[in-house]
Amino acid sequence: MDTLKEFSIAQVIQLMLTPGLMISACGLLLLGMNNKYSLVVNRIRLLNEEKRRLFFKAGERIFYTDENVRLESISIQIERLVFRVKLVRNAVLFYTTAVALFVITSILIGFQFFFMIDHFSFFITGLFLLGMLSVLFGVSYAAYETIKGYDIIQLEVKVDE
Repeated sequence: MDTLKEFSIAQVIQLMLTPGLMISACGLLLLGMNNKYSLVVNRIRLLNEEKRRLFFKAGERIFYTDENVRLESISIQIERLVFRVKLVRNAVLFYTTAVALFVITSILIGFQFFFMIDHFSFFITGLFLLGMLSVLFGVSYAAYETIKGYDIIQLEVKVDE
């Protein structure tokens, strides 16, 4: 932006909506990650409940080989699921940070126009790029979490073979 006087209100609104589109995209990503978070937490709770039941039964008698194998599998799965929850948490934090940066970017675009601050574009662009980097990190954590989820499923299947 060389001079702010060239921009009409409609053009400024269009500039402000660009970060708004990213806010919407991050909202969809957050929705998916929150769903994944709930599923992983519920799986941890179910496995913990199964583990408690096995220990309760063990108090009455000696463990059989199948029960020992299952107990070991449950312990490994819980450990890996806790790691997955951390990955989901990190993705959510990065997406939320990106939303905040995009909101600030949009507000600053409006302030720049209304207060005729000519030399503010570099800072605004920097905030927008930080928001995009935050989305990239969030997507990276989400992808890594998906890979780890597949590993846990493979473990479950191998134990039952």
